[in-house]
Amino acid sequence: MIKNSSTSFGIVNIVIHWVTALFVFGLFGVGLWMVDLNYYSEWYRTAPDLHKSFGLTLLALTLFRIIWKLVNTSPKPLSSNKLENILGNLAHIGIYALLLTIMISGYLISTADGRGIEWFGLFEVASLGEFVPNQEDIAGDIHEWAAYILIGLVVVHSIAALKHHFIDKDKTLVRMMKVQKELPKD
Repeated sequence: MIKNSSTSFGIVNIVIHWVTALFVFGLFGVGLWMVDLNYYSEWYRTAPDLHKSFGLTLLALTLFRIIWKLVNTSPKPLSSNKLENILGNLAHIGIYALLLTIMISGYLISTADGRGIEWFGLFEVASLGEFVPNQEDIAGDIHEWAAYILIGLVVVHSIAALKHHFIDKDKTLVRMMKVQKELPKD
C-alpha cells in the first residue's frame, strides 16, 4: 500500500517519517558537535558542508511530506479522547513548523555573506543575500533554539506513541511501523 487509508499509513508516509527522524537526530547531534570544532580540526569545513547538504535534503523531504499529506487521506485517530487528538494534531503542526523554521534559518545563516550552499558538491543553492543587519547571528539564535524545542517536542511525541502502545494498547505506534491493509480491531 503506497498511499494512506482511513485506518493505516502507506509505505511513503512510513518511510518519510523514519527517514525524517534519522535526519533530525543526526543533524542535531552533528550540530552540537560541530560548534566546538576549531580551525585545526580536519572536520572544520567538512562537517558544516555535510550538515548544510543534509539539511537541504531534509527541507526537500519535508516539503514533499507536506504536499503528500495535503493530497492524501490521513488515518483516523485511534483515541476517542478529543483533547488528546487535538494535542496530537497541534504537536504535528508544531513539528512541521519547527522543521521549516530550522531549515529556513539555517539557509539564512549560511547565505548571509552572499555565498550559496553547495549540495554535496553537485550544485549550488543560490544565496538571497543579507536581508537584515546581523542576519547570521539572529538566524543562528533562531536555528539553535528551534532545534532544542524540536527535540523536546519529538521526545514528547515519542512518549505519546509509547503511551498509546503500552498503556492504551492501541495500534497508533504499530501503524507507523508497518503497512497494514486492514487495521486489526482492538
